[in-house]
Amino acid sequence: MKNNWFTSVLQKFDLSPVTVELLAYILAVFAVILTAIVATLIVRKALLTFLVTWIQSNDYRWDDPLAANKLLTKISWFVPVTILSLAIDMFLDSGGTSYLPAKRLITAGFVIVSVLSLNALLSSVNDIHRIVRKNKGVSLRGYTDAAKIITYVFGAIFLISIFTGKSPWGILSILGGLTAVTLLVFKDSILGFVASVQINSTGMVGLGDWVEIPQYGVDGDVIDMSIHSIRVQNWDKTISTIPTYAVVSNSFKNWRGMSESGGRRIKRALNIDIHSIRFCDEQMLDRFSNISLIADYIRNKELEIKEYNQKQNYDQNLNISGRRQTNIGVFRAYIIAYLRNNSKLHQDMTFLVRQLAPTDRGLPLEIYVFSKDQAWANYEAIQADIFDHLLAAVSEFDLRIFQSPSGYDLRCLSSVETPD
Repeated sequence: MKNNWFTSVLQKFDLSPVTVELLAYILAVFAVILTAIVATLIVRKALLTFLVTWIQSNDYRWDDPLAANKLLTKISWFVPVTILSLAIDMFLDSGGTSYLPAKRLITAGFVIVSVLSLNALLSSVNDIHRIVRKNKGVSLRGYTDAAKIITYVFGAIFLISIFTGKSPWGILSILGGLTAVTLLVFKDSILGFVASVQINSTGMVGLGDWVEIPQYGVDGDVIDMSIHSIRVQNWDKTISTIPTYAVVSNSFKNWRGMSESGGRRIKRALNIDIHSIRFCDEQMLDRFSNISLIADYIRNKELEIKEYNQKQNYDQNLNISGRRQTNIGVFRAYIIAYLRNNSKLHQDMTFLVRQLAPTDRGLPLEIYVFSKDQAWANYEAIQADIFDHLLAAVSEFDLRIFQSPSGYDLRCLSSVETPD
């Protein structure tokens, strides 16, 4: 141990050299520890408390992650480590037996504090990016997680180098020679990082996107993205976690286009009983003309048909001779008019009321429109209101909805009295 102020003071008390050296060593250690504690408390209680309070109380939200991730707290550990490093150079001889182990421990302390601080900084960068680009759906989590892994790897290499006395580049070259083992250990991380780069560069998935991945039973909103996994909150409030690379290697559906379009599709069909479809007679047309939504349609269509049939000299007394209106055609016109008057539907997006191919369950009359409200509950309410009305209105056009016979139908049939 070097001669210092403590040694000079103790030598005045006629103590033996061994006792002087021991007491000087103890006093020096005590003074260094006390100085480190006091300096750390001053930084933590005064400067750090002031900075954290200011960050949390100002009007800027982007700097809140600096306090939440305790970045400043971890950086403050440099204060005691630096004091201990200076004390070693001050009190210990560079050629002494205790100098090298102590110096290595302090250097290792610098590495550990640096790694922890860098990881807190990366977490803060990720959180700040999420706050600044809240509605963009882009995540830096994959890149920051990859940077954290690299930080830990280099931290471990430098720690090994410090305690073994070997060059870190030599250790790195040894790890490079073990490429197969390295790839095996970090396989998931490498696949996840590559997938994260692809996802972020192409914009396939973003935070807040509604995705469906049938292979994993996933159907909900993306709430978190990292280098290893993507977390999705399903509509039943369960949370599914899937590997990041699975999104790239499997097919999935992203509903972002629907959200950005401003509309949500309604696609559903009414199955009309084919036996209820017929030509309209005069009484039916007079009755349909009283429906205000299609009164003009009935009148104009009837004039068009009569003019056409007269030009073609078709026999007006035969239903199948020439053109005639049908109850299914009038009902389809009514549906179009009814939907055109619905303020909750997009009138400038795809708008179809069409017939599909007849099946053993009747004639599907499909409605293909878009609602303005995309919220699930509101969308379902709009859809239900439309079909509530149409299911009740279909009988006004002498049509029937197809329905397979139920137990009630069979009981009614069995109760009908038949003649002997």
